[in-house]
Amino acid sequence: TSMEPTGSGCAAVPTDGDGSFAGMAEDPAATAASNNPLLSTLVTAVGEADLVDTLNGPGPFTIFAPTNDAFAKIPAADLDAVLADKDTLTKILTLHVVSGKMSSSELVEAGTVASLEGSDLTIEQAGDALTVNGANVVCQDVPTANATVFLIDSVMMPS
Repeated sequence: TSMEPTGSGCAAVPTDGDGSFAGMAEDPAATAASNNPLLSTLVTAVGEADLVDTLNGPGPFTIFAPTNDAFAKIPAADLDAVLADKDTLTKILTLHVVSGKMSSSELVEAGTVASLEGSDLTIEQAGDALTVNGANVVCQDVPTANATVFLIDSVMMPS
């Protein structure tokens, strides 16, 4: 089934080029994210955690990608500390990744999905709005070559 990216945050995605939805659909997840200007902080974090090869691997994945605005909610000193702590950073980032390519409707139907970090993520829908562990999905069902990406407005933290 073909999915169309939807959500208020989708308007901020470039309309053409490598960072556009069409461009991202041709690239594996980490490469696609690196071309999207909304995800530059996430791309830095993925690089620091040495997860680029994993996220560009065969997958398939469902990825909840915090936008730059999501990372901006974290005090700068805290964010710098996390970026410098590879173990903590890896736990945080793998909490945002689920094995298998799932659409928003499949996620809502499942209700709970297991992250690569090991914690369960709770998916809730209210009208057109989707949340994952309380983080708002601002752009959903973004296809990449090996993943379905959901842009979220908060960075989820492992418990």
